[in-house]
Amino acid sequence: MATVDLPTALPAARPSRVRGWLRHVELGVPLALLALVFGACFLWPLVASVPEPVGGDVLESNLPAFSPGHLLGTDPNGNDVWSRLLHGGRSSLIVGVAVNVLGLLAGGTLGAVSAYLGGAVDAVIMRVLDVLIAFPSLVLTLAVAQSLGPSQVNTILALAFFSVPAFARISRAATLRLREQPFMVAAHLSGTRVWRMLFRHLAPNIAPQLVTFSMLGMGIVIVIEGALSFLGLGIPPPAPSWGNMISQGQASLSATPMLVVWPSLALFVTVLAFNLLGETLRGRWSGR
Repeated sequence: MATVDLPTALPAARPSRVRGWLRHVELGVPLALLALVFGACFLWPLVASVPEPVGGDVLESNLPAFSPGHLLGTDPNGNDVWSRLLHGGRSSLIVGVAVNVLGLLAGGTLGAVSAYLGGAVDAVIMRVLDVLIAFPSLVLTLAVAQSLGPSQVNTILALAFFSVPAFARISRAATLRLREQPFMVAAHLSGTRVWRMLFRHLAPNIAPQLVTFSMLGMGIVIVIEGALSFLGLGIPPPAPSWGNMISQGQASLSATPMLVVWPSLALFVTVLAFNLLGETLRGRWSGR
């Protein structure tokens, strides 16, 4: 009868426990950061007393942090910095989510239809997308934002339009790999309609790749939105966004540097969390 050497068996099991713990940490940390950011921006103003982000009293301008009624102080216009940080984060997050949702739906559908139908349809769709990719997207985004005018809706439309080609290419590549799989061939031979093939069989299988890419793209979109707002082409003042808060704070950077530090820190933490989450999801789903 075989015997088990417990002193040597226990250390062998320890690395697997450590790896399992690390896997939970690498997913839990970005999720916790995002829950903190989303909760603060969307829920905190609803459950706590937060001053209005605009229309402050000029007599209370440039108050330091932890002043009575102003957790992070006030800006040169007397507006509460904490309130503007939360409402600005809400605007930036709405832009990031909306752009990626629109890009995922439009680009994912175009890529899947292009790959599944093939032939002339595939050639036309991909050549049009190649033309869009050939132009510098940031320059075109600036041009479109300038022509449409600064607003949240125009910023979303401009960024979403140029995110479609990337989602379409990922969707097309995934669909080409799945098109010849036995379950797809069987569904096709059974007479399943095209729309049913796309939404019931293809969509669930290509969704992980698209969602992973959208998590990575979320951080990029938020940074670009911040850059547009910084240049005055995104969300127009006095409505706050992290980008225009940084832009307005640079005018008094030497005297009140925290007006730039707070939105920059919020932007950094949010983008980092999205990137960590995207990398974690990509590593897990690619290993399935």
